[in-house]
Amino acid sequence: MTKEIWLNLPVKDVEASRNFFTAIGFTAKLEQSAPEERACIQAGKSIIMLFPDAILKQFNGGLEKNDTSKTAQILISFDAETREEIDELAQKVKKAGGNVFSEPSEIQGWMYGFTFADLDGHRWNGLHMDLSKTD
Repeated sequence: MTKEIWLNLPVKDVEASRNFFTAIGFTAKLEQSAPEERACIQAGKSIIMLFPDAILKQFNGGLEKNDTSKTAQILISFDAETREEIDELAQKVKKAGGNVFSEPSEIQGWMYGFTFADLDGHRWNGLHMDLSKTD
């Protein structure tokens, strides 16, 4: 049935957003990208499509996007292999212009992670999970 899940995100500047995501370690899929029209980014097995606000509005039946400075509609989570990878990623996000609003820390004794907002305010959660420490 489902081969992949694609996240379609509205962005103010396709190129700047593509540069942000590649700077933090995601992979640009140039064969599915078109300058100023869309950028395709791969994160693990997931595909993230970055569209200008106006184009995504057409796909959404004319609905406006939410104001990410006032609301959070979704928190997109992804895993990392190690705690050190989480620490490195948090530094890359800061350097690339993202907003780390929760620094890397231990969560519930078996997770280590941080949360950040990308250039357009979309919320992300990077986690390293040690399932051997769960009950």
